[in-house]
Amino acid sequence: MKIGSRDSKLAKIQAYEIIRLLPYSDSYELITMKTTGDMILDKTLDKVGGKGLFVKELDNALMSGKVDITVHSLKDVPIELPENYPILAYSKREDPRDVIILPNGTTELDKNKPIGCSSSRRKVQLKKLFPDVEIKPIRGNLQTRIKKLDSGEYSALVLAAAGIHRIGIKNRISRYFSTDEILPAAGQGIIAVQGHINFSKFKNMLDFVNDTNSMLCAVSERAFIKTLNGNCFSPIAAYANVCENQITLKAMYCESDKDIPFYSSMSADISQAEQLGINLAKKMLKEVVL
Repeated sequence: MKIGSRDSKLAKIQAYEIIRLLPYSDSYELITMKTTGDMILDKTLDKVGGKGLFVKELDNALMSGKVDITVHSLKDVPIELPENYPILAYSKREDPRDVIILPNGTTELDKNKPIGCSSSRRKVQLKKLFPDVEIKPIRGNLQTRIKKLDSGEYSALVLAAAGIHRIGIKNRISRYFSTDEILPAAGQGIIAVQGHINFSKFKNMLDFVNDTNSMLCAVSERAFIKTLNGNCFSPIAAYANVCENQITLKAMYCESDKDIPFYSSMSADISQAEQLGINLAKKMLKEVVL
């Protein structure tokens, strides 16, 4: 089996995490490639085409047959996928929370310098927590961002805990934000495996990867985003939890011309996970309009 991945350190770590779950884990070939999103670093993603730029080359490799499956951070996967190339498996979820990282050797936030954050979802929620601190965009992989932080350009970075854990620098985390403080992005912490809809050749192998609870949460969260016609730059968040046969979805929505986030939640039977995301989105749209 040929497995496609971005060429970044974190992406390769995630790909090998999936490979280790597969039977005969020494019999797979990892094919890495730089994506357009990795190469354009002087502009924010909303100016150059969105997070879909991180999967474009991988999608092409998948559809041409260069690779059999591709591995992504689910939060980077566009809601609309190429026809016949769905997500086939979802990993067990890592810590979904966001964290704050301070410059090496410091213990307090310097309010005279900006917090590095390129996510509109994080930005509107950070304004509630740090109303008197500038939030400034930052691009690059994790190592590049941390280098910019430690060089004095920023007072802090706000990132996903999952990436920090996987790359092995958990000691740099200064604080975890609860999901009540900052609601995570849809799919945050989950690794997605994408392939052809008729991927029967390796279907049994992917059963070793797929986590049912992650799948239910991902389906619900992504249905919420899709119903709101959201993209990676909309100030929208969705985070689901499964408890026995119940799934609860918490969500945040912010109108594009306002900086006031609106929160709501709803629960349903796990058999209605996707419909739950749709229903909560429709409910929030009505309440925001009213």
